[in-house]
Amino acid sequence: MSMPFYVSPEQLMKDRADYARKGIARGRAVVVLAYEGGIAFVAENPSRALHKISEIYDRIAFAAVGKYNEFENLRVAGVRYADLRGYSYDRSDVTARGLANAYAQTLGTVFTQESKPYEVEIVVAQIGATADDDQIYRLMYDGSVADEHGYVAMGGGADRISAGLEQEWRPDLDLGGALQLAVRLLGVDAEGNPRELTADLLEVAVLDRSRERRTFRRLPVPLLRELLSAPQA
Repeated sequence: MSMPFYVSPEQLMKDRADYARKGIARGRAVVVLAYEGGIAFVAENPSRALHKISEIYDRIAFAAVGKYNEFENLRVAGVRYADLRGYSYDRSDVTARGLANAYAQTLGTVFTQESKPYEVEIVVAQIGATADDDQIYRLMYDGSVADEHGYVAMGGGADRISAGLEQEWRPDLDLGGALQLAVRLLGVDAEGNPRELTADLLEVAVLDRSRERRTFRRLPVPLLRELLSAPQA
């Protein structure tokens, strides 16, 4: 008889975390950042069919990096959660905080109980009546939740992008300025060399505070080109 193979719980959790982090780091980055009129979501994504950024509910949006089929399952579950809660109670009862808690439970359960963790990192954001009421939650592969303020970067090169955002982001940026900042930081490769990210290589959406009820809108390529080329003060 062969001896049973034993791995300590600590080592098992570390191996799962390393596995998930490596999978996430291989994905192209996503930047979520507030601007004077709302919250912008910017991803390097040339696909017009497979979205990294999506609407969840009236004032709530979702962004993700990692394995597409895994975060798409989470997105669909989030839409169902929001629809059911809004129908059963009131539309105002659907919040990013409640959705983040639901996602945290799912991700935590998968991480500890399934044979393979989800290779995903997601952001759930909700726009408020004022910038102070905005909510941005970052959820990791293990279900941990961070309440972010102003901006967040996920995926490959996230630490480098976050450092750039910390230095250059301002809450009074207009939409063009916010997008130009995000695209410039996304365009720097691992060696620190800049590369041009054109509008047709990007997926961009916003939660627009000036819109009634449904605040989510995708930015078409012509508008995106115009915003990215606009001079900034």
